[in-house]
Amino acid sequence: MAENNQQNNQQNAPAEDVGRLRQVRRDKLSELQAAGRDPFQIVKYDQTHHTQTIRDNFDSLEFVVPTDEEGKAITVALSDVPAEKVVSLAGRMMSKRVMGKASFANLQDRDGRMQLYVSRNDLGDEAYADFKKMDIGDIIGVKGFAFRTKTGEISVHVKELTLLSKSLMPLPEKFHGLTDTEIRYRQRYVDLIMNEDVKETFKKRSAILREIRNFLADRDFLEVETPMLVENAGGAAARPFITHYNALDEERKLRISLELYLKRLIVGGLERVYEIGRVFRNEGVDTRHNPEFTLMELYQAYTDYEGMMELTESMFRYLAEKVCGTTLIKYGDNEIDLGKPFERLTMNDAIKKYAGIDFDTVKTDEEAKALAKEHHIEFEDRHTKGDIINLFFEEFCEKNLIQPTFIMDHPLAISPLTKKKPTDPEKVERFELFINTWEMCNAYSELNDPIDQRERFAAQDANAAAGDEEAEHTDEDFLNALEIGMAPTGGIGYGIDRLCMLLTDSETIRDVLLFPTLKSQK
Repeated sequence: MAENNQQNNQQNAPAEDVGRLRQVRRDKLSELQAAGRDPFQIVKYDQTHHTQTIRDNFDSLEFVVPTDEEGKAITVALSDVPAEKVVSLAGRMMSKRVMGKASFANLQDRDGRMQLYVSRNDLGDEAYADFKKMDIGDIIGVKGFAFRTKTGEISVHVKELTLLSKSLMPLPEKFHGLTDTEIRYRQRYVDLIMNEDVKETFKKRSAILREIRNFLADRDFLEVETPMLVENAGGAAARPFITHYNALDEERKLRISLELYLKRLIVGGLERVYEIGRVFRNEGVDTRHNPEFTLMELYQAYTDYEGMMELTESMFRYLAEKVCGTTLIKYGDNEIDLGKPFERLTMNDAIKKYAGIDFDTVKTDEEAKALAKEHHIEFEDRHTKGDIINLFFEEFCEKNLIQPTFIMDHPLAISPLTKKKPTDPEKVERFELFINTWEMCNAYSELNDPIDQRERFAAQDANAAAGDEEAEHTDEDFLNALEIGMAPTGGIGYGIDRLCMLLTDSETIRDVLLFPTLKSQK
């Protein structure tokens, strides 16, 4: 009882205080178990409504308690309430105010919170005494009817109350909540309980994934699944995680991309395929990168990167309307308009616009490196003109791309799986979409020439031999698939976590991952 009338902060309280409070709760559990009322023996509860259901349907659910001749409310039994007006809720008790023979409590379920009115007259002396001993954080089930208090708040008048699970650890105190970001990410279960906006973010993430699937279903795409443990982790420039497959006594890698297997399915004639799944890259962690993240890749036969631009622009606009209710979204201090046609710039034109350098006039690797030195751009000896162009773009252009912008026609040197532009063999038919300075997706007119692909794999093998840990390696089975024949194809990859950050106005990728990667606590 004392615990319920003070604020207790599990995260900041001295360890001995937390230990004492935990022991008090364990003692209460022992008392219940000794009396044959162990809450952990309850296997189910008949939950008929959620808090939002009651609010949405209050006009039909409200039960007005009859009064006597003097206008005083008459105590009614639950059996006196019409069956269609009886509600049964279950959730976590988040607050409690005991006021003698009557009390108010607050129940939180998946949809939100609901005030409860609990009285001794309704429950009886013994059950009401049990209620007073319950702790903040306990999970309860209540049965009663909906009504509106004198202050106009929709509430539930409790006629029956059941303790469904005993909370043995105090929650953070309600006024300061759970604010330590390290603890929030490590104890996401507490974060979801204490911070309603966090729960809303992950509901919105689920809605984003659902609407992506709806959008692609309307375009006849087939959702598929491909291997996570692979012999050759190809399809991207990234260092893989390596593991050992005991049954085969072979080394395996965790996939870094979905590309090469999905293209095999295009070869097999499925024509429009996509996968949403985890990929794993053995790289650093920052506000936009987590070593395991959710990637969506899709491939469509008989189209090119122009077709992927149309699909992407349409899908982003659709998602904003469905999930956010508007195509004019806010991220931090920026207002981003997904309703207007997205700007299109070649990578060289973007560099010319923001750095004043025209790489179309630069002919050799040496000239490109001289420009890099002049502009204090760091590079490696193995880098070519194409690599230098990409470094200039990253340094001078990305920070300016707030509104949706397709950056097209990338250098061949950084695009080993992409078709060359027929009009300029140093460039490829590739684009990246930038919003809020972030790369949101990466798309190609896919390379389907197995001879050209083998040559590009050989160049990547040479890079790997020279020490590039992110270089791709020749995939003989994939080359065999290309020799069988792959139709002209447009392909694209989307970082789902970054998309969720954008549409939920989340500051860091950890805010849209339920369980982000963290250094282990020894």
